[in-house]
Amino acid sequence: MGSLLIFLLVLATTNLHGFEADDMLPSSEAETLFKIMDSMSSDRTWRSSYPQPCQPDSSWPGLECRTGKDNRLHVSRLHFGTLPNPTCKTTATFPSHIFTLPYLQSIFFFNCFTLTKTSLSLPQDAAFNASLEQLSLRSNPALSGPIPPQISKLKSLKILTLSQNHLSGKIPVELFNLSSLVHLDLSYNMLTGTIPFQVGNLNYLVGLDLSYNMLSGSIPNAIGKLGLLQKLDLSSNVLTGTIPDAIGKLSFLVFMALSNNKLSGEFPQGLEKLQGLQYLIMDDNPMSIPLPLHLGKLVKLQELRLADSGYSGTIPESFSQLKNLSTLSLQNNRLTGEIPVGFGGLSHIYHLNLSKNLLGGVIPFSSSFFKRLGRNLDVSGNPGLCLSPSEAYGVKIGVNICGRNNKGSVIPAFSNSQAPPQFVSNSFFVVAAFSVLLFPV
Repeated sequence: MGSLLIFLLVLATTNLHGFEADDMLPSSEAETLFKIMDSMSSDRTWRSSYPQPCQPDSSWPGLECRTGKDNRLHVSRLHFGTLPNPTCKTTATFPSHIFTLPYLQSIFFFNCFTLTKTSLSLPQDAAFNASLEQLSLRSNPALSGPIPPQISKLKSLKILTLSQNHLSGKIPVELFNLSSLVHLDLSYNMLTGTIPFQVGNLNYLVGLDLSYNMLSGSIPNAIGKLGLLQKLDLSSNVLTGTIPDAIGKLSFLVFMALSNNKLSGEFPQGLEKLQGLQYLIMDDNPMSIPLPLHLGKLVKLQELRLADSGYSGTIPESFSQLKNLSTLSLQNNRLTGEIPVGFGGLSHIYHLNLSKNLLGGVIPFSSSFFKRLGRNLDVSGNPGLCLSPSEAYGVKIGVNICGRNNKGSVIPAFSNSQAPPQFVSNSFFVVAAFSVLLFPV
């Protein structure tokens, strides 16, 4: 009986020690972690406040630990900059040794590097993290310099966000060896050069955002190899040439923004195959062509923005088939003819801008349409447009009121404050007065 009791005591002591060992961060990782915290944040005295940061009761903000294959806890997530995560010192610089934490899966720095100039760097001749899946650095105005090609050694990376920093230079070709990437966001930097054709290597990419840089050249045909792509944003660069036909192969595309570039020429015929497309943002490109009829086949479109691009000719009637449209922007082009009657049946639209064109004729909208859109309707700057007297009361949209001759044809417009009384019946004033009571302007 005595020997059994001794055995049980030894077993219990062993298990207890084993539990304590499992609950402790390996000393080398702990030292790296504390060095990072000392250099990044002065919110707390991290070493004394959290001597065992992975213990369940430590509640270290921005830190997450997980059990590794060795059955020990390791740092798996380290986030800075947004509460409740640790905030960053004004003297903080990028801690390159963060990449030596072997089990780290997610790194996030938001608004951390704001005053002290620093650069994104990886340690030389060090064992690279094989577990890292997310690297996000956003809104760090003091983070400058090139994107290091060594990032391509982070082979498990799925999310790479380097947005709203001050990064410069060319996009390193090596970046496109990250074959597991699902999301790549390099927007709002100062990147130059062309979009490498190797972008087509990213077979699992769902989101690509290179907007608000200084990228030049044409959109590579290799973009058509991104068969899973749902978001493509290349807006606000200096891209030239035409939209490649290969775009038509992106059958999962939901969002495409190419605005504020130097693109020109015809739309690819294959564009109509993008039946999942909901957002097409193409403002401010020197297209100088008629509006493509086949855009009317993109029936899931919710936003279509084609302003400031030199489009000519009439607005295609096929655009009236875009029943899911909430926003249509065609302002500041050279469009002629009348507004399609079918636009009045776009029941989901809440923003319609046709201003600063050469449109003419009677505006084909009902009073309920005017009331629904209110100030979100802009047809000003079209001298040939006029408003039907029967719909004119209380409507202020910057156009004149139409007159009619004895045959009912439109005659030169009157000022919208001076409609001739012979064309307005007493019943009109009664209805109008009632409308004012119900819908005061």
